[in-house]
Parts: sequence; structure tokens; C-alpha cells
Amino acid sequence: MSMTSSGSGKSKAVLSEINVTPLVDVMLVLLIMFMVTTPLMQQGIEVNVPKTASSGVEMTDEPFLLVIHKDRRMEAGKARIAMNDLRNKIQAIFKTRKNKQIYIQADKQVDYGVVAEAMAEIRAAGITNIGLITLPKEN
Repeated sequence: MSMTSSGSGKSKAVLSEINVTPLVDVMLVLLIMFMVTTPLMQQGIEVNVPKTASSGVEMTDEPFLLVIHKDRRMEAGKARIAMNDLRNKIQAIFKTRKNKQIYIQADKQVDYGVVAEAMAEIRAAGITNIGLITLPKEN
């Protein structure tokens, strides 16, 4: 049996597949960069917060108001609440409440860190609908 030129020669086809190895390498590097930089973005930067114009909020129920005085004393109604007890008291109060909203009214001279700490404790108690009460900006 002899081989003829028409049956013996295989045509060399051009491979048109994409090499995905470099793409996977780049994506892994990007993933590692995002994993490293994301925790840095969650920490706050100290800035001077400007006054803003506020708009009204519709109230459906009696709002829960947490007042933070300039001496870091917190009150809900007439009851004083310590920062250490805030999470447990909020959980106990909101077990029976239908309206899961908290409004924080902080004195202008209170450090931003105190308000942020109170908001973190409220979120840890399971309440995510938190509002800040401000005065309208004067013209």
C-alpha cells in the first residue's frame, strides 16, 4: 500500500484558542489586592463634617430617640444608658416594637467617635435603620 500525497499530508490548522493562563494570573493578583485593601477602607478617616440641609422624614410610629449629650451621657426617654449596656437594652426594647427605627440626636460638641461607637452598638443589636437628627442649615 503506497501513500499518496493527497492522503498522507495533514494540513496544519491554526489554533485559535485563547490562552487563559495570563488572564487567570491577572485576576488572582487583582483579587489579592482587593482582599488586602478592603479592610483599610472600612476604617474611618477623621474629617470635618459640614452642615447640610436636611429634609423631613415621615413618622409612622412613635420614634425611638437616643440622645447623646456633650458629656457622653446617653438617654432614651428619661432613662440613662451606658455605652456598655446599649446593645443589650436596644435588643430588649426592640423585641416588642414593630417600628425598627432609631434616631440619634447628638450634641454638636460630641466627638464623632462616640456617635460612631453608639451606631456600631445599635447595629450589633440588630437594628440597621438608624437616622441622625440635625437642625436645618441657616441661610
